[in-house]
Amino acid sequence: MKATASMKKNAITIGSRQVGSGHPCYLIAEIGINHNGDIDIARRLIDKAVEHGFDAVKFQKRTIDVVYTPEELATPRETPFGTTNGDLKRGLEFGVDEYKEIDNYCKEKGIHWFCSPWDIGSVDFLEQFEPLCYKIASASLTDDELLLYIKNTGRPIILSTGMSTIEEIDHAVELLEGADLILFQTSSTYPSKDSELNLAVIETLRNRYQIPIGYSGHEVGVMPSVMAVTGFDACAVERHVTLDRSMWGSDQAASLEPRGMELLSKYLAIWPIAKGDGVKCVLEGELPIKAKLRRIG
Repeated sequence: MKATASMKKNAITIGSRQVGSGHPCYLIAEIGINHNGDIDIARRLIDKAVEHGFDAVKFQKRTIDVVYTPEELATPRETPFGTTNGDLKRGLEFGVDEYKEIDNYCKEKGIHWFCSPWDIGSVDFLEQFEPLCYKIASASLTDDELLLYIKNTGRPIILSTGMSTIEEIDHAVELLEGADLILFQTSSTYPSKDSELNLAVIETLRNRYQIPIGYSGHEVGVMPSVMAVTGFDACAVERHVTLDRSMWGSDQAASLEPRGMELLSKYLAIWPIAKGDGVKCVLEGELPIKAKLRRIG
């Protein structure tokens, strides 16, 4: 696929931040459904994201009866919320009161927040909060109607590419042409093995579409996410976060605990400092060492 002139962008604006090549990495804490339906856990995770220097927190929004079939919702499943899959899905879903609290709390704490809507009704729901952007989950990459509906909001879009062929990504990018778009390289395994991450795809996507490319990681550790930035210039990193990986929930095992959040943020902050400007020179601190050790010159 050949990138068109309207696709080619080095950076896009999300709130007060420029996200793209040449700008600091935009760090997203994916709270998702790891709040387990508890707004207090959501607030605590927002606090950890703020404490460790993340730029944004992200949630997921679904209209349960649209996203899931009656058969899926009726499937027996023992969870803290009841005995069916529907009990679980409804128990994990925040409504307008919780999102008003999230909106106010994030504004108070000075951190961005946004969502992955899984259906058109969820986009309509989220529009009341005037989100800074939308994140489209890998599972929705082939949902043309949803992609176009989100595009028509005029808001920036982040699109994950897990479980997708390059042809499917081509099609999605063509549909979203003209939008402020970032693609994320993603492997939709939970948790992901190192051999499944394929970080080099970040470069493949950047060369193919000539737009900002980030990384959404589902690995257990921190270093592959750091490598995505230092080795392949990912403009943004998204990681699931949790208070404790032993907590109940399907996404907890692929999430960073607070110590991992701290390390990821710390390592990414070091990178632009350690990277330098590429100009080779004699450092001031080297001068006394040079005078002492160099015999000639």
